[in-house]
Amino acid sequence: MDVNAVKLQAVAAPRGFSNVPPVPLSDATIQARKEKLLAGMRAEGFDALIVYADKEHGSNFEYLTGFIPRFEEGLLILEKSGAATAILGNENLKMAAHSRIPLTLRHSPYFSLPNQPMEHEKPLEALFAETGLQSMAKIGLVGWKMFTAARADNKQLFDLPAFIVDAIRNSVPDTAVLENAAHLFIGGDSGARITNNANEIAHYEYGANLASTCMLNAMNAVEPGIREVELGSYLTAEGQYNTVVTIAAAGQRFENANLYPTWKPIRRGQPLSMTTGFKGGLSSRTGFVIADESELPDTQKAYLDRVAKPYFAAVVTWLEQCRIGMTGGEMYALIESVLPKETYGWHLNPGHLSADEEWMSSPIFAHSTQTLKSGMILQIDIIPSVKGYTGTSAEESVALADRALQADIARAFPELWTRIETRKRYLKDVLNIALSDDIIPLSGTVAYLRPFFLAKDRAFTC
Repeated sequence: MDVNAVKLQAVAAPRGFSNVPPVPLSDATIQARKEKLLAGMRAEGFDALIVYADKEHGSNFEYLTGFIPRFEEGLLILEKSGAATAILGNENLKMAAHSRIPLTLRHSPYFSLPNQPMEHEKPLEALFAETGLQSMAKIGLVGWKMFTAARADNKQLFDLPAFIVDAIRNSVPDTAVLENAAHLFIGGDSGARITNNANEIAHYEYGANLASTCMLNAMNAVEPGIREVELGSYLTAEGQYNTVVTIAAAGQRFENANLYPTWKPIRRGQPLSMTTGFKGGLSSRTGFVIADESELPDTQKAYLDRVAKPYFAAVVTWLEQCRIGMTGGEMYALIESVLPKETYGWHLNPGHLSADEEWMSSPIFAHSTQTLKSGMILQIDIIPSVKGYTGTSAEESVALADRALQADIARAFPELWTRIETRKRYLKDVLNIALSDDIIPLSGTVAYLRPFFLAKDRAFTC
């Protein structure tokens, strides 16, 4: 897209959707998830996967069980036969009865909180022996990420606690192969979690919609004098778990190493950043607490032309050109062509996968041959950093869906499909974006960027 076509003008805000009920995952979806993982295990010869979880790193565990071990730790052992065992701490033993897949329960108080009762202490080696681990030739260890370093042996990098890895090594013969197997969940062209069916997209749209609704409410609440914590209250909702640290930060960020909203009142003329995220999606905005370009700081009078408009043009290019079948390398190169890193200072992936966590993995990186697929949930995540200028952002969530998947969503979840069509019309008819036919917006504020928070009726259009 030609950056010269970007205009900052009066436009109606996108429609927000409140009182949207969450959509649970069906038994059929959970079974399909399990079958995808078992197929991946068979293809690579794994006899079992040992999946670690704690509160912050529980999504691979939760993918099958439906729960995380909250403030404790846990292990899920999935055998190639489909049999599954959960090793849980004191306060999560009750959760095994609620697992979405059948489980054999084992208890390890080592996974419990400090100083809790240890009466049922049993070495992990003994618990592993009870599952038959000693007879397995190839075992995959799954934490929360795979490693993709250029020089390391990535298969031998494990992000499980050392006491667990040591116990696994003590439980198997020297001939057994232990490998990082997180890619079976989140990696490459075949990871089980990288694509979603209609039920899963409906499940995750709840959080994406909630994040954008919160963000729109927060943007509308911005006024000089409001405290960061008051804006922060707009960025949480319905008791849902935030997948990122909530940001409501005016002026200088990270004072005294602080990450969280404070009682600091917001002043006119300051930069302001806001971010919130729930399972399924994140919304983020950065701009100035002003109403007009004339209020920009003297050192940033060129902010719109130097930062905000080129960024918006890149987001529009992303939305118009993204398509099923293109490689991640093509998308990376496309963004580099319209928003060169050397000039605009971005250095991460201009888009990544999300689901239960804010960043799952990304097929979009330099020279990537991984293909973008129907069923992927993607976050538009381009982060310009131009020296001397405040940043800008409009991170939001979309999904890729071919005609068959779109038809499945429309048939099974007509209210969701109505929301999707409303969002698409807004992008096309109000913001004048020629949205790719393969993209379905999961949040209500996709590409809606108000660089000046006090100009509540003005946003960028094409």
